Amino acid sequence: MTNKAIRDLLPAARAIERELIELRRKLHQNPELSLEEEETSNTAAELLQGLGLEVQRGIGGHGLIADLAGDRPGPRIALRADMDALPIQEETDLPYASFIPGKMHACGHDAHTAMLYGAAKLLSERKNQLAGSVRLIFQSAEEINAGAKAMVEQGVLEGIDEIYGLHNLPTLPAGKAATRYGALMGSVDRFELTIWGKGGHGAIPDQCVDPIVAASAIIMSLQSAVSREISPFDPVVLSIGSIHGGASYNVIPNQVELTGTVRTFSRSVQMDLPARLQRIINQTAEAYRCKAELRYTQQVPVLTNHDDQVQHVEGTIDLILGRDNRIEAAPVLAGEDFSVYLQHVKGCFFWLGSGPATGAEQAYGLHHPKYSINEDCLPFGASLLAGIAINRLG
Repeated sequence: MTNKAIRDLLPAARAIERELIELRRKLHQNPELSLEEEETSNTAAELLQGLGLEVQRGIGGHGLIADLAGDRPGPRIALRADMDALPIQEETDLPYASFIPGKMHACGHDAHTAMLYGAAKLLSERKNQLAGSVRLIFQSAEEINAGAKAMVEQGVLEGIDEIYGLHNLPTLPAGKAATRYGALMGSVDRFELTIWGKGGHGAIPDQCVDPIVAASAIIMSLQSAVSREISPFDPVVLSIGSIHGGASYNVIPNQVELTGTVRTFSRSVQMDLPARLQRIINQTAEAYRCKAELRYTQQVPVLTNHDDQVQHVEGTIDLILGRDNRIEAAPVLAGEDFSVYLQHVKGCFFWLGSGPATGAEQAYGLHHPKYSINEDCLPFGASLLAGIAINRLG
């Protein structure tokens, strides 16, 4: 009976596809950045209340939750979607492109919100199939790696046995999904670095202490922490994202500011890197007669799926999309704060194809100003999320 109930979800999701598309386009036209998602949260809350659900607001910023109880007692699982947009100017020329200059749903969180609402609607009509309850989590501030941590601190996982989530992937055709056991996405760390020297005239460098030269040496030296101090079997990426120093072509500045990110798949490596970077930065700065201050923030851990929950997701995908449409996901060093939830409860995060059909023109990737999803993925996402709940609680 459970397998049939799960297979029946995709036709039911396709019956509400137009509603999901309209919701996604409404959100797409009105993107809100991290911790600003007030109207997005209001929209989600009104829709959930329309299903007869009680909504709790203001969790982790503008995040919200709603609990959907089945007809029989049992465990409680959570389904999560993120809601925030990015500070990117949209260049898609779509008729429903962003109305807000400099803001865009370039990561598809508008689609995630629509999918989770679709799952809620499907489940609200099938409470008799649930032995337990489902917590629907609409999360704020994923893009700045702050929302999940804040929601956990406010008790969103209390009483939760398992948690599941997905992310659209425009390089995978709609109608397909990708799963992975173990580490799927990398940890995310951020660092800021100030280098002090002694400014002066660019024509008289011997009377100065040049922080720009020191910064250049530090940037190159930092790569040795990756290439010569960490096993090649432990992937690490260290990238400098910004450099700011000086205001004139012929003036050596007093200081230089840098920011960067570090990604890895190993918690032990993640914990060890701050000390390694501190040593390299201090010794290199000293060699150039400069002083340096490192400010290092560990933002989110490695996203590591739990085996049993991956197996449950794979079974649901096979029933709804078909085994031929499930592939193994390659690990990526991009981060996701869903990893914070997985530190506290068992769960699984997976990729949902949102790209054009196989053989069609390649789609633009996540965070690109021309990024766009294939909206055929919306009923797939809604039915898979609902199917996972029925699979676990059926």
